[in-house]
Amino acid sequence: MLSKIYEHKAKILIATLIVLCFIGIRAFESQLFYDPFLNYFESNFKNAPFPEVDVFKLFYGLFFRYFFNTLLSLMLIYVLFRDLEGLKFSTFMYGFFLLVLFGMFFIIITYFPKANWLLFYVRRFIIQPIFVLLFIPAFYYQKQNIKK
Repeated sequence: MLSKIYEHKAKILIATLIVLCFIGIRAFESQLFYDPFLNYFESNFKNAPFPEVDVFKLFYGLFFRYFFNTLLSLMLIYVLFRDLEGLKFSTFMYGFFLLVLFGMFFIIITYFPKANWLLFYVRRFIIQPIFVLLFIPAFYYQKQNIKK
């Protein structure tokens, strides 16, 4: 086991740095991105109306956060698996989810002002690197099945 760690020390170091970048984005989210929903969802939002937002600033803040998380996620997937086909598939999926999630987000804000919990979860998928937590085990499982 120790020999495997030494064999992959560069991969482990780069993956660790990428994870630290994810942590940095999360730690400095309020300074880096415009998102009035950060405070909104930390409070008792169950019956509260949505906060006033600057739609363009909100779009750009969410887009750049999604973009940075996607970029880091794709880097992590490539570092772990070195598979260009998997990287292409992941890139396509991130693009697809970008369109779907942003569409849902702005439809909820515009037409469903009482859908607090739905907005909470859609926003969560936009601002957190949740998809990489799904893709890594899937690619690992696929890689193990190919070996068999």
